[in-house]
Amino acid sequence: NMWRYLQNSKLDGKKFRRQHSVGNYILDFYCPSEKLAIEVDGNSHDDYSAEVYDKERTNFLNSKGITIIRFNNLEVFESEELVCEAMRSHFENK
Repeated sequence: NMWRYLQNSKLDGKKFRRQHSVGNYILDFYCPSEKLAIEVDGNSHDDYSAEVYDKERTNFLNSKGITIIRFNNLEVFESEELVCEAMRSHFENK
C-alpha cells in the first residue's frame, strides 16, 4: 500500500500525512512542505458524477496552491518504483 512508501519520511525525507483535511475535502496523502497531494483512485472514479466531483475538488485544491498527483490502485500495486519516481520528479521540479 502507498502509506508504506510514505510513512516515517521514507520518500526523500519528505513528511506526508495520511487522510489530511483541506476545506471540505480529505486527501489520501499530503506533503505540507511540497504542497503535494497524492490521490489513489479506485473504480469509483470511473463515472461522470465522480469526474465532475474530482474536477471541482482539483480546482479548489489548486486554488490553495496544492498540486495533485493521481494514481490508480493497479499502478500503486504493480509499479511502486514508477509511482515513487513520479513523486520525486515533483520535488525536483519545484
